[in-house]
Amino acid sequence: MPTYEQVARFVAEYARLTPDQRRAFRRAVVLFREGLETGQFHPSLGVKGFRSEPGVFELRWAKDGRALWEYGDPVPGRGGPHVRWLRIGTHDIYKSR
Repeated sequence: MPTYEQVARFVAEYARLTPDQRRAFRRAVVLFREGLETGQFHPSLGVKGFRSEPGVFELRWAKDGRALWEYGDPVPGRGGPHVRWLRIGTHDIYKSR
């Protein structure tokens, strides 16, 4: 089972999302979790490496909704991959990295 953590910047950005944006992200996370478990992400998520930062990935959760994340160290005794959520918002998150 995958584990997650959210850095402070992600938490603050998530709080600024509209309720509809939060729902869209949570729906995408269901597919994202399945991809972590199977090793193959659903094509609608557009998961790919973030070009300007090795080891960071982007997730498309809406037409103009993006989240940046990276793999962290697995949590002992929990198994599965560990994800660190770094940023969330619109395409604007790419401007102020």
